[in-house]
Amino acid sequence: MKYFFSFLLFCYSIGFAQPQIPKLKMWATDLTNTLSQSELQDLNERLKSFQDTTSNQIVVLMIPSLENYPIEMLAEETATKNKIGTEKNDNGILLLIAKDDRELRLEVGYGLEGSVPDAIASSIIRNVIRPQFRDNNYYLGINDGINAIIAAIGGEYKAEDADDNGGFPFVILIIIIIVAFSFMRGGGPFVPGGVYRTGTHSRGWSSGSSSWGGSSGGFSGGGGSFGGGGASGSW
Repeated sequence: MKYFFSFLLFCYSIGFAQPQIPKLKMWATDLTNTLSQSELQDLNERLKSFQDTTSNQIVVLMIPSLENYPIEMLAEETATKNKIGTEKNDNGILLLIAKDDRELRLEVGYGLEGSVPDAIASSIIRNVIRPQFRDNNYYLGINDGINAIIAAIGGEYKAEDADDNGGFPFVILIIIIIVAFSFMRGGGPFVPGGVYRTGTHSRGWSSGSSSWGGSSGGFSGGGGSFGGGGASGSW
């Protein structure tokens, strides 16, 4: 079923201009200037330490907007391009936050889907991160989310009222199915609201540079793979 959803998302994304995928240089990157330098430094130090201890890579990326691109597609493409996780273990996780769109996504690598299945990822978004984001506490939401992810990897996170659909909105599924059928019938790329898009020009955000001065250099992906595991949500 997961691969079927991935196929439908691919069909849905064809009509949208694909954003330029940023090249990540740190474990935590904020392209919205929401987090302070001290907050970014704290997140980077924690995530680097976790990677050094376990080899698992957790990466956080906050962007201004998805620009109408599906967050599931952007998260998987960003995680894959930046090779989050190791090639041997596929043990990477990306927390993607689109601030202006109020959407977020936990993209989980193949090797961690057993520890952080879709239901757990959905629970972390709904019960840990979302309440803080609704109060504009972005650093606390990210920090608490990281704590929950680490606990889940260690088998210590207990999901409350977790569901099996990974937080996949039913309305979006219906829209995707409609879009897929429109392509099969030779129609153009439909965008909700009656707008049609043409062309596939690339656009995106500057990957920027972090001023965090870690003594051992910045983030570097290890070749991890992703297949659509995880969950999405909004606040």
